[in-house]
Amino acid sequence: MRQPQLVLLLSWTLLLALFSSLPVSTTALSLWEPLQRIQRDYLALTRRVTARHILLPPNSDELCLILKQKIRNSDQYIVDAFEEAAQRYSRDETTNVRGGLIGELVPQGYCRSAQLDKACFEVRLGVVEGPIHTEFGTHLLLVSERTNCPKLDGTNTKLIRNSENNESTLIPSTQVGNADLSFVTGQIAFWFYAFLAGGILAEVVSRFV
Repeated sequence: MRQPQLVLLLSWTLLLALFSSLPVSTTALSLWEPLQRIQRDYLALTRRVTARHILLPPNSDELCLILKQKIRNSDQYIVDAFEEAAQRYSRDETTNVRGGLIGELVPQGYCRSAQLDKACFEVRLGVVEGPIHTEFGTHLLLVSERTNCPKLDGTNTKLIRNSENNESTLIPSTQVGNADLSFVTGQIAFWFYAFLAGGILAEVVSRFV
């Protein structure tokens, strides 16, 4: 048996032993909830996004909508059309030279604007979204890849160019730090060993006090 499989089997064996020793009043649900919280927090910490934006002056919603429609109506691949518009119209001198690119697979909290950062993990994939209002002005936003947001994106998490034409296609991509069964099992094993070691240590200390 391979070592990872042995560790997995041992972890579940120890977990079953722990459950069998608990009083009836202690339910499996009450023990599972903290592990689910750990998994949710872990997913939140490992979310990544590839996003581009176009910054326009404040209160320029009408201009923003006109530009958004122009990008959508373009015959180009949507990322190319967005980048071209960002280079021409965006007032963000840091990102306009690279087609409005905020970053590739960057974590939450990467954007200088909290509102724009939040939008990166809420808008639809592969769709030009906006106007989005921040302290810097009015934005158009295009997210082309996002990881570890299964409720929002499902399994298709990356935008690519169709090789036969310039249309956009969403495909699955590697989920960075995806928390699967082995992760949850690892957490169970860690906390079990921690409690076990703590109990042994307490027993040893009590004999010398």
